[in-house]
Amino acid sequence: PSGPKRRLIGRAGAGSSLRGSWHLRNANGSVGLGGEVPGCVHTYSALHTARDPYYRFNDLEYRWITLDNWTYSKVFKTPFDIGKWQKVNLVLEGVDTVAQVLMNNVTIGETDNMFNRYTFDVTNVIGDVNLIELRFQSAISYAAQKSRAHAGYRVPPECPPPVQKGECHVNFVRKEQCSFSWDWGPAFPTQGIWKDVRIEAYNICNLKYLTFTPFYGNLAREWRLLIESIFDVVSAEPFGGQVTVNMPQLQTQQTYDIQLRPRETSVELLLNVNKNVSVESWWPSGHGNQTGYKIWVVFKLEGGYRIEKEAKVYFRTVELVQEPIPGSPGLSFYFKINGIPIFIKGSNWIPADSFQDRVTPETLQLLLKSVVDANMNALRVWGGGVYEQDIFYDICDELGIMIWQDFMFACALYPTDQSFLDSVRAEVTHQIRRLKSHPSIIIWSGNNENEAAMAQNWFSLPPSEMQTYIRDYVTLYVKNIRELVLVGDKSRPYITSSPTNGAESEEEGWLSKNPYDTHFGDTHYYNYSSDCWNWKMFPKTRFASEYGYQSWPSFSTLEKVSIAEDWSYKSNFSLHRQHHKNGNDQMLYQAALHFKLPRNPDPLQRFQDTIYITQVMQAQCVKMETEFYRRSQSELVDGEGRTMGALFWQLNDIWQAPSWASIEYGGKWKMLHYFAQRFFAPLLPIGYEDDNVLYVSGVSDLHEDRKLMLTVSVHRWSGLEPVCTHTTQPLVVGARSATRLYREPVARLLQRCGNCTRESCVVSFSLAADGQQSGPTNHHFLSSLKDAVGLEKPQLRATIVQQGDAFVFDLQTSAVAPFVWLDVGGIPGRFSENGFLLIERRKTVLFHPRKATSVGELEKSLRLISLTDTY
Repeated sequence: PSGPKRRLIGRAGAGSSLRGSWHLRNANGSVGLGGEVPGCVHTYSALHTARDPYYRFNDLEYRWITLDNWTYSKVFKTPFDIGKWQKVNLVLEGVDTVAQVLMNNVTIGETDNMFNRYTFDVTNVIGDVNLIELRFQSAISYAAQKSRAHAGYRVPPECPPPVQKGECHVNFVRKEQCSFSWDWGPAFPTQGIWKDVRIEAYNICNLKYLTFTPFYGNLAREWRLLIESIFDVVSAEPFGGQVTVNMPQLQTQQTYDIQLRPRETSVELLLNVNKNVSVESWWPSGHGNQTGYKIWVVFKLEGGYRIEKEAKVYFRTVELVQEPIPGSPGLSFYFKINGIPIFIKGSNWIPADSFQDRVTPETLQLLLKSVVDANMNALRVWGGGVYEQDIFYDICDELGIMIWQDFMFACALYPTDQSFLDSVRAEVTHQIRRLKSHPSIIIWSGNNENEAAMAQNWFSLPPSEMQTYIRDYVTLYVKNIRELVLVGDKSRPYITSSPTNGAESEEEGWLSKNPYDTHFGDTHYYNYSSDCWNWKMFPKTRFASEYGYQSWPSFSTLEKVSIAEDWSYKSNFSLHRQHHKNGNDQMLYQAALHFKLPRNPDPLQRFQDTIYITQVMQAQCVKMETEFYRRSQSELVDGEGRTMGALFWQLNDIWQAPSWASIEYGGKWKMLHYFAQRFFAPLLPIGYEDDNVLYVSGVSDLHEDRKLMLTVSVHRWSGLEPVCTHTTQPLVVGARSATRLYREPVARLLQRCGNCTRESCVVSFSLAADGQQSGPTNHHFLSSLKDAVGLEKPQLRATIVQQGDAFVFDLQTSAVAPFVWLDVGGIPGRFSENGFLLIERRKTVLFHPRKATSVGELEKSLRLISLTDTY
């Protein structure tokens, strides 16, 4: 059974996993390999050849693997007496993707959907010793066949842009869409068994799913828990039994009589939680605890069968509020958790690896812990990847990370023939049942950007055929997926796409004329040619669900998959790894607007400096945009504003390459992620200019008002002491809002501070209460740093000492240093701060290693630089 932390205690059946060693061979038998399940052919090949698929140009070198047809086989002994059981199934939790399944040379079924669970009846086939085979067809050839067979009209896009070096017709196969390539990832259309495979045997019935959905009755003011059990019933006659539900922490226990009928049967029980016991709700990170309660469900069925399940249940409510806003022609778009409006802060999640068997619990824990450590409370699981592992959602439940869950459709149109729809319906039904018990999931979304693709006609569809494509869109996302969600999960909202106008799109027949309308729903926004320091270019949207800028990963990350001849910005390797058209040029163009580009005569040093400057640019651009969205939450200007979400693109990387990610492949934080730790702080002063007037707003995620004093300081680039400082009287920063705290014309500020110009000075500000600083110090640049006067190359030094499991870096500087960056190469770990503006002579930073290291190792690996070191 799916769901968090469930285990079989009773003995209602028998079973055995077929994980472990399998044999692989290609179509003509010329290649034979041994490998593990779960796994895929690429990782087995990498193990046998000692060649990392990510090394240099191996994504092209390994293409032959994808084009071949592979067979997985295993001989196994049945670990139980077959004669004791009425029914025996082969259960495949995840097959990637198109395969004929045989047992003892008898075809028992076929698979065509990576996201579905397949159960095949092998009662009359299984013996004491068995041969199981999965004969795979190349997903590339299968997709091409399906595309050719789709008569009447094309279903674009046929192929990805050439810069992506990808494969065609991915929209015709229910498989991880980005495995055919994306603008941040390689083409590795894998084949394999990527999840568990097992034999299960039972009499009378088998419990397939057990789900828990909490509801809060506003009138009764009590929690109720809907418990849904889905059985496969073998018995030809109905039979009864009892179910006992026990939640000892909540002093709640109840017994029910149930009746099971032949075939698949669903049993729904409604548990009223003891109203005399206080129930603590599950809250997003930063807003409260993630309290869960143990629950035991015991089924006692006729014939003496007993099934006992243990799980953890969380109580929370979620509401997507779309209602009229006075003074605006549109609707709001924000989430209430447990009745409280929550500003959504976070990023977008893509698959953590091209090969899912390499995504370990440790990998997920590292990345997801990095989310909450950067003051994020949400992730959007993007629709071009995979529905993540159970443990992914378990960790999100435990850490308080809200999940915007896309269904796996992205940037494409899709066929709607009956076989495709049947496959999708099975996929969606399974995923809803598997995931709906997780409190972390707050919304289902039908697809990524497909409403926008239709509205803006990305694929040059003939006007005469548009109604055909509209029909297909509504058929897939409304008449099928939406209807399944409405039936299968009444506890959370569903929207058809992202971006979308939400309720307004529905009014317009599910396809709005402009899904990017800032008066409704969510928006995606990318602009690489305009100056990201100009906040007026950003959309004053209700909810920003995608936005971002590219950067390169650190040299230590690239070094693992490259050689010396690759280490330049325009090498074949660098061009090969960039899958976004003109991406390398766009990064330098945006950086050059405000920074001097590296000119070091040493090619390697210039490459490393260029990597650094792209990370500076990315961090500063996303900071400017995110702070704009955070301070817009309380504003309504010409009907726009009331922004209640900021999810930048993207959190993680799928390989070592330039991308929009804030965390590199392997878990190393880019400068952007350190910036996120600050710009997503629960309490933050944000400075900005409008018509040469400096404003500072206090942004708060706290649930109560705070009285705080704002300190505004001006520093010369040439000195370490502020030339002037002004501290206000205590001001009220409103709960869950942005409050304007300060206003002063820049000219007057500079005049008041004496001998300051825009080019020679920088402004910083902080909030404090009772003499203690509240939240991080923030700053505002008065000019481009390439024009800064008095900004000299500082003498930066670091003294390192060990302190318990951490290391203390005592930094000293001779001058103000922007974008100070500490890099210890390939030593895994993270700093307490990084990428900061150093405006004091000394500063202490901690380094938390992920494996044992030493002061000597850190001193040897350390590269300590600031912006002017690249000049």
